[in-house]
Amino acid sequence: MTNPLLSHWDTPFELAPFDAIKDEDFAPAFAEALEAHKAEIAAIANNPEAPTFANTVEALETAGKALDQVLSVFYTVSGADSTPAREALQTEFSPKLAAHWAAISSNKALFGRVADLWARKDDLGLIAEQARVLMLTHRGFVRSGAALEGAQDARMAEIKSRLASLGTQFTQNLLADERAWFMELTEADLDGLPDFVVKAMRAAGQEKGVAGPVVTLARSIITPFLQFSSRRDLREVAYKAFIARGANGGETDNRTISAEILTLRQERAQLLGYDSFAAYKLETEMAKTPERVEELLMAVWTPAKARAEADAKVLEDMMHADGINGDLEAWDWHYYAARRRKAEHDLDEAALKPYLQLDRMIEASFACANRLFGLEFSPLDVPLYHPDCRAWEVTRNGEHVAVFIGDYFARGSKRSGAWCSAMRAQAKFPQVQTPVVINVCNFAKGDPALLSYDDARTLFHEFGHALHQMLSDVTYESISGTSVARDFVELPSQLYEHWLEVPQVLAEFATHAETGAPMPTEMLEKVLGAANFDQGFQTVEYVASALVDLAFHRGDAPADPMAMQAEVLAGLGMPKQIAMRHATPHFAHVFAGDGYSAGYYSYMWSEVMDADAFEAFEEAGDAFDAATAQALQANILSTGGSEDAEALYVAFRGRMPGVEALLKGRGLAA
Repeated sequence: MTNPLLSHWDTPFELAPFDAIKDEDFAPAFAEALEAHKAEIAAIANNPEAPTFANTVEALETAGKALDQVLSVFYTVSGADSTPAREALQTEFSPKLAAHWAAISSNKALFGRVADLWARKDDLGLIAEQARVLMLTHRGFVRSGAALEGAQDARMAEIKSRLASLGTQFTQNLLADERAWFMELTEADLDGLPDFVVKAMRAAGQEKGVAGPVVTLARSIITPFLQFSSRRDLREVAYKAFIARGANGGETDNRTISAEILTLRQERAQLLGYDSFAAYKLETEMAKTPERVEELLMAVWTPAKARAEADAKVLEDMMHADGINGDLEAWDWHYYAARRRKAEHDLDEAALKPYLQLDRMIEASFACANRLFGLEFSPLDVPLYHPDCRAWEVTRNGEHVAVFIGDYFARGSKRSGAWCSAMRAQAKFPQVQTPVVINVCNFAKGDPALLSYDDARTLFHEFGHALHQMLSDVTYESISGTSVARDFVELPSQLYEHWLEVPQVLAEFATHAETGAPMPTEMLEKVLGAANFDQGFQTVEYVASALVDLAFHRGDAPADPMAMQAEVLAGLGMPKQIAMRHATPHFAHVFAGDGYSAGYYSYMWSEVMDADAFEAFEEAGDAFDAATAQALQANILSTGGSEDAEALYVAFRGRMPGVEALLKGRGLAA
């Protein structure tokens, strides 16, 4: 029988036939698709005809479609519904893929054809988008080491292969630690916990095969546990387990792995002629240099630290008033911050949560996209990879735009965090190709499922990424959707979070799970009034992580990353009651792959723009101003990587922003 991963998918919207795909299909499909791609690359590289844009660059754009089809399914299910078999396949595939891509990037004949076109670029009669694709293709080859020769070329291939294996191992170790740890609770241990937290913990217990409630390391459970549990001893146990992920010794310890990754990255950068991996990585980003990144982060760090230290004093006084002597500890912060928010804003998370139903927040994200961009969403009944998933057809004026898939609930088989990916990206060459976009989150399951305000913000954030994919309108897939500079890719996602805070959105969609009543005006005002609450803490934990990431990649690789982490934090005067958002052994953004390495700052860089971009709507006097929404779509959401990111932002806003809007938005302005 034909392997379903390699056949043409005669399904609605040519979606993957998940009901026909089995784990044993992946390895043979991967092997066959890999060989097919190798043959396609060889045909392009060895083409006896003189290089043209069509027979070289466009041929590269269309090569590897079978491999893309196999991997789009495999990496979707291995990230969101892992099994031992899929983890073994990841371990097998990673070095093979790294070697494959290394062979392509070091193919001298292929690079020669691209270099020939680059040398004649002004005489080829290319339109702007084609010129951009040629530039990016040539730059990609050079930065991958295509110009290296002999021993250096061979060493680069070894480094890439080893880094791919280490990244996979890092991810699997982290997932193993998160999956293995849980803390059983008795009924007496539930003091202070609202019903929604207890329900989530009982559901988690069932998944673990335990009769009673459990605390797990899923953020959707551990965060509310730290907020509400009056048992300081249990909070300490849970918190220490959470921050110890990847650093528990044994086979799943990531500390040695992180050191090797950093060493290999530095060697890779030096082979390419750069002083540091940060210099190499930032060259193609908006920031350009480590110095500019540090300047931004420190401009935010100083007021954020001052705010956090003042807040710590208030929280410690509250703890002492409870009769607990000594210092405020990291496992105390969430608990006393939640009590302080309730006291100062009269905002009770337990009372708020029934108004933030998952289904209603999904509706809200769709409704905003409809008002801003005219998109409509209709449920689809199609096979998906897990019963928790759901899908919608996205249309505009009756015409198909995309398929959107949502996978919202936490489970042991899913890696932590939230992400957006395109199982199929938008393109017009060689034929029209509409996107299939997926949002994956880790919300606590319930009936109905209820979100925290941070959860709701995450949902809007990931849907902002999805809009960037769905509204893409370019010719070539290589520059489609989120194929942009790393410090630009978070702009659409972080910008979309602002619509959650538009009063009319919450007034319409924040309805009580039991009564259906809209959120009372008084509560709505409190929610919006508390939007900047605890920003000192949140900013400090984030910026500390970004500065450690930058330090790791700015010079010679540290022999002991944990020692360097401690040194950087000490130099910053890191408040002892706050930990990095992602400590080194579980810093998946940085060590699971190269995506955010020397680039974790990019959320903050994008926030400078998103704060300024939303001001454009405020200046227009309407969060749904049609002209501003059209400008946002035309200049940013539809353009992918077809132009330089700075040029795209200036086209939308007329100028680049300063840090002032960010500080104002976070409530940190003087």
